[in-house]
Amino acid sequence: MQNPLQPLAFALEKYPERVLVLPVAELMVDSARGNEKRPAFVKLALPDELVKQLRGGREGADLALLVVVPREVLERSESRIVLPGEVR
Repeated sequence: MQNPLQPLAFALEKYPERVLVLPVAELMVDSARGNEKRPAFVKLALPDELVKQLRGGREGADLALLVVVPREVLERSESRIVLPGEVR
């Protein structure tokens, strides 16, 4: 698979109103930390259309990504100060 960052960046720039953003913490219905017997997991309550896309495994399905935005980036997004090397 190609780098998923490229289509994500394109979609956010050209079609931001069509990108579905779902905060994982608000959708989480169950979770468990990993241990020797099993890996960690998170169970999410998702819209049915998205579940159908994921389960189908079709070649023409939408691209669904889990994106993590680090806390320091969140804090910087609210600042009006532009740091050296930052693009605005």
